[in-house]
Amino acid sequence: MLVAFSVAPSGTGPAGGPSADASVHNAVAAAVRIVRESGLPNSTDAMFTTLEGEWDEVMDVIRRATEAVGQYGSRVSLVLKADIRPGHTGELTAKVERLEKALGDLDEYNGHA
Repeated sequence: MLVAFSVAPSGTGPAGGPSADASVHNAVAAAVRIVRESGLPNSTDAMFTTLEGEWDEVMDVIRRATEAVGQYGSRVSLVLKADIRPGHTGELTAKVERLEKALGDLDEYNGHA
């Protein structure tokens, strides 16, 4: 499965935690570090981090990333989008490769090659 998620803190930081006025990028960096250290295939862009793996392992990483962000505020906002396709792996890159091929085919068809 592929899961794209975005997580961000809000509110004031808990006692003993990082400063409540710390930039959101510090909280996001803490989450992305957990994702990258997980060993699961992943990709981060300006809006989301996408993970690929089995249900339990992906959700465990997202839970831990969300908990890390929770150190930066009294509330956490989490947005998830999942593509659940049993039996398929390597889709983090394969979906983009199929898109690029389709764009090339479309360009050829329209005489833009």
